[in-house]
Parts: sequence; C-alpha cells; structure tokens
Amino acid sequence: MPRTLYDKLWDLHEVTQRQDGTYLLYIDRHLIHEVTSPQAFEGLRLAGRKLWRAKSNIATPDHNIPTTDRDLGIEGIKDEVAKLQVTTLDDNCKEHQIEIFDIKDERQGIVHVIGPEQGITLPGMTIVCGDSHTSTHGALATLAMGIGTSEVEHVMATQCLVATKQKNMNIQVNNILPKGVFSKDLTLSVIGKIGTAGATGYAIEYSGKAIESMSIEARMTVCNMAIEAGARAGIIAFDDTTLNYIKGRPFAPSNDQWGEAVNFWRDLKSDEGANFDKRIEVDAKKLKPQISWGTSPEMVMDIDSTIPKPKSNSETDALEYMGLKPGMKPEDIELNQVFIGSCTNSRLEDLRIAAEVVKGNKVSKNLRRAIVVPGSGMVAKSASEEGLDQIFIEAGFEWRAPGCSMCLGMNPDQLQEGDHCASTSNRNFEGRQGYKGRTHLVSPATAAASAVAGNFVDVRDILR
Repeated sequence: MPRTLYDKLWDLHEVTQRQDGTYLLYIDRHLIHEVTSPQAFEGLRLAGRKLWRAKSNIATPDHNIPTTDRDLGIEGIKDEVAKLQVTTLDDNCKEHQIEIFDIKDERQGIVHVIGPEQGITLPGMTIVCGDSHTSTHGALATLAMGIGTSEVEHVMATQCLVATKQKNMNIQVNNILPKGVFSKDLTLSVIGKIGTAGATGYAIEYSGKAIESMSIEARMTVCNMAIEAGARAGIIAFDDTTLNYIKGRPFAPSNDQWGEAVNFWRDLKSDEGANFDKRIEVDAKKLKPQISWGTSPEMVMDIDSTIPKPKSNSETDALEYMGLKPGMKPEDIELNQVFIGSCTNSRLEDLRIAAEVVKGNKVSKNLRRAIVVPGSGMVAKSASEEGLDQIFIEAGFEWRAPGCSMCLGMNPDQLQEGDHCASTSNRNFEGRQGYKGRTHLVSPATAAASAVAGNFVDVRDILR
C-alpha cells in the first residue's frame, strides 16, 4: 500500500501504541536551549534519573541572550534571569555530558539554524525541541516537532515521546515563484488562505514545482511556519537539493556510512498514489509579496492591496491594537523599527536577499532602529566574508550577534509601545515583540526595502 512520507517516518520510529490511543515514538535528536530546559533537568535530578542517550542531545543558548557585548560571554548578560538561565544550561550540560555550543562558541546560534547547518539534523530523523518552531527541520525530510517542558524531561529520561498520530495534508505549490516573491510570502499566503487552524490535526507535506525549485534555506522558512497554520509538523521530501546541502557538514555521515545513508534517504518521499486526508493546491505564479496587518499570521494581504474591513470581533480588535483602519494602503503605515532575523529568516540566503535590496541605499531617518541578526556564528562569519555585514552597516543597520533577538520580546531587543515593526519573524500576536508593539510579518526583501523607504513598499519595483 502506497504510504506518505509522514507515515513512513512515523512507522520507522513507532515503539508501541498505548491503551489511550497515543503512541510512544522514538526520538533520534533532542535540541536543547536555555529557556525550556532548566525545569526538565531539575525534574531528572529530583527523580534520580540520568539521560537515556546523552549523545542524542545537543544544546545552545539562543532565546534569552543579548545580541550585543557578546565578547564578554556570560558576564555581558545584564538581565539576572537570563544570566541564570544560560549559566544553568552550561552547568547542566557539563553534569550530563551533553555537547553544547556555548555563548562564546562561534557555532552558537538559533537552535533551528545550527541544527541543519551543522548536519545535526539529518533526513529520516525524529527531532524534538522545547520550542514551537522545531517544524523548521522538516525541510530536510525529518519529522520535527515542538514539545513542552514536561515532554522535554520525558525525552531526556526515555529518548521517547508520547504522541498522537496526525492526519496527512498535502499542500502542492505549482509553478515557480515570480521575481520579488519569496518563500516567506508563500507561507504567509497559505496561512491567510486556510487560517491558523486550517491544518489542526495534520502534518503538512509541501510539494510541487515551486517547492522543488527552492533552496533548503527557503524550504526551512516554509516548514518553520507550518505550525502557524495549526499543523503539528511540516515536511518536504528528500531530493538532490537535500543531499547537496547535507554533504560535508560536520555531523553528517562520512565515508562508507555516507553511501548507506543516501541509499536509505532516497526512500524519504511519499509513494505515488499515497492517500492524503486533505489536499490543497496553490498557484505560485499568482502570489505577491505579503504583509500582515493584524495580530495573527492569517491576517495578511498582498502588498498592493488595502487593509480589509473587519469580518469579526477579533479582526476589529486587531485593527484597533495595530492602530490601523480599513482602506489604508501598506505604504500608509509608517515604520519605527525593522527586524531581519529569527529562526524563520536569519540564514545566509535571507541576508543575501536583504543586502541586495539595501546596497547603496540608506535606512530612512524616520526609523528609530533597524537591526540585522544572523542566525548563527557561522552565518555571521560567512556573511562577513561576503561583505554583507558592511553593506548593512553602511546602509545604517545595526549588525548584531546571533540569537532569537527581537522575534519574541524575551531579551533586550524589544519594540517600544506603539511601534510599528517590519519583522521577518513568525508571530505577530499582541506584545510578541514587546509590550504593545505592533508586528508586521514580511519577507527579508520587503523588510529591507521598507527600511529604506520608512514605510512599506512593493519590493518588486526594486528588483525588476
């Protein structure tokens, strides 16, 4: 019987089905950061347990760390809670012999960036992390899921996760994305189409010519935001693009193991005729740059349209919070800050795209701040070697050290009350980037172009 990729990955890792209908799923890789792990480690300590497989765990601080003064290491962290979290992660990893890319390691970065770039993420794996956007890793034909703190402890102790099997959804994206339209625009458009609950109870497999033509970096953006449509996971089949991305990475198989791995990976795709519980088709050539106008990723519009009339109380409340009115055009929205970064859009490709737009231009004087935050030390190093950092600095951007930064309002990089921000992150609910801050989700290209203009603009006019 033909099987979907999700079913194949599930069957490879299913340990047993429990009486309540849930399953015990074996976990290949557990990614750990400083915010959701302290309670889990403490739970192990109180129960007198050790990690089942320490080598399956990799850690790095990313959420609650500053993106300035990083040469000072932990001593550069001014917030005492953040300092305690990072120190505790270091201590816990030392105690349990877990490999960690600490705050002074050049490989440190956002956990969903360093996993793929180091080859820690490999096709066919089950991957978990105490972070919603673990779905990112599905771009490499993995089953990757975010988990809660109690589940973090359970995975540490058993190397297994109690999970409910999801239904299968296929989102087929036909044709090729037009110039000036990027993977971020695609995924925002899909969420706008099906809603933030549209994929609840499903794992999404993305397919079609547009997906096949994407780089792994672009695919990661798509899978990163699968959960914003309500999905448990986002997955993309293995192909030569996946193969070429993984080859030679530090944690990837080598020598004889490489050939064996590739032979196994070749089957990580849905069989022809596999049954999907739901199918959605998207025509990529009809897509335009997207901008969110409300307080949910589903509240999005084309860059050349106007803010719609509210259709519900929640949309009315969203417009009030955002300080916007129906009929306004994106260019009517004056920006206060611009943020290019996050686990959605902080990879080298994202920075290249943004740099192409800002090169030779200056950030608008209307902006209080515009920052670029590379996703890892290795991304920052490569960007500097290509001169991207200087392009941003000369344009008036601040070039920061790696971390989650302004994505989630947890560290010093926060919006001020009432600020409108063009953000390449993944969530825009009230206060996400700071108390009463107003987040507009966009692609790196749109963020860069809007930083120069001081308001939202259609980046297609620049890239033509």
